[in-house]
Amino acid sequence: MKKSVLYISIFAIILVVVIIILVANPGRKSAEMIKTPVKKGKFEIKVTTTGELEAKSSEKILGPENLRNFRIWQVKIEDMIADGTVVDSGDYVAALDRTELVNKIKDKELELEQLQTRFTKTQLDTTLEMRTTRDNLVNLKYALEEKQIIVDQSIYEPPATQRQAQIELDKAKRNYEQTIENYQIKLEKAEADMREVETELRKARKEYNEMMAILDEFTVYAPKSGMVIYRRNWDGQKQGIGATINIWDPVVAELPNLREMISKTYVNEIDISKVKTGQKVEIGVDAFPDKSYSGIVREVANIGQQLPNSNAKVFEVIIDVMEYDSILRPAMTTKNQIITDVMDSVMFIPIECIHANDSLSYVYIGGARRQVIPGSSNENEIVIRAGLEEGEMVYLVPPEDPESYRWEYIDPGILAKFKEEEARKKAEADSLAKLRERRMDMPKEFTPEQISKFKKEGGRRQTRQPGS
Repeated sequence: MKKSVLYISIFAIILVVVIIILVANPGRKSAEMIKTPVKKGKFEIKVTTTGELEAKSSEKILGPENLRNFRIWQVKIEDMIADGTVVDSGDYVAALDRTELVNKIKDKELELEQLQTRFTKTQLDTTLEMRTTRDNLVNLKYALEEKQIIVDQSIYEPPATQRQAQIELDKAKRNYEQTIENYQIKLEKAEADMREVETELRKARKEYNEMMAILDEFTVYAPKSGMVIYRRNWDGQKQGIGATINIWDPVVAELPNLREMISKTYVNEIDISKVKTGQKVEIGVDAFPDKSYSGIVREVANIGQQLPNSNAKVFEVIIDVMEYDSILRPAMTTKNQIITDVMDSVMFIPIECIHANDSLSYVYIGGARRQVIPGSSNENEIVIRAGLEEGEMVYLVPPEDPESYRWEYIDPGILAKFKEEEARKKAEADSLAKLRERRMDMPKEFTPEQISKFKKEGGRRQTRQPGS
């Protein structure tokens, strides 16, 4: 009986100690026991980015387009319907601030009133002046006839008297003719003055009518049915109520074509060399995690840009969304997985399994630290070019007391073969880079036939002889 109690007590103590050890370091024990098999099959290398949906094309909703004629350079959006509102053709979209134009209309009304008064005054002055001139002509004509009568009656007078009468007649005739010429000049001047005032009045009235007509354009309506999307300015901010539009680009909002969408994203400078036009993309939308779409890289920027509040350089990439879905909307956040390379029948393991010691890469397997030659990798996994076989189990994290694990090295001959292959690929890449620098007219992508031809030429520039 006493022995049974003793055995039970010893067992209980051991159990408590084991529980304390497991509670004190539960993660370590569980982690050491986690292994994963070496897989073999198709391996996809992806560049994952976050983007934003946009319409591939859209119709612009424009505000007044001729404000520059009135020296108005920008207009404030006073009121606007909510972003994403569905409208029919002719529906109200926005109201723009009319204050500046209304003030100019008032100034133009005052100018019109002044010009109308000036026109009337010029008309009256001209009428009065020309009437006085015509009356003077009539009087001069009568005076000329009187002088003629005196000359006719002077035939019975002495020659001196006759000569005096003739001189007076000639003076009267000359005065009459000069007055007629002056009348014509005054008439032409009066007509020119009236045309000038009338032209100014007509011009001012035309500007006034144009102002009144363009005043209606400050209320903006939809040119067709669709979903109204706020436009974004240079810093990415939406142009809603309170924003200003300028006369050079008087876009108030846009009506996107939702049947053709793109995902605009940015790739960092480390990964941009992997991204090419025509590559397939797997697209997910944050708003609908159970949905997925396919895409194709349509455009890759040649010049990078710096993100705000960041030192990172990124390159803009445009991805065409291949499917149409009525639930997709502009500005939705997308997760884009650009498939940059696909390898068949390769072995790969989780990237956490790989460890490095200087230039040596290895994994923990069984009771050993085994050297491996890693290859390309994606976000989660890495290709193993040599050192492992399909189905072998490797540790996800280093086991306890890793220094006690023996080393297993790759055969030197196999290692030398891989190093030679890497050196050859590097030499080819350097050679192609030099060829691109020396031959600016060559395409960026080389076919195998072109590469073979360039190698044979040794990178020499071919010059065409005259007449060849």
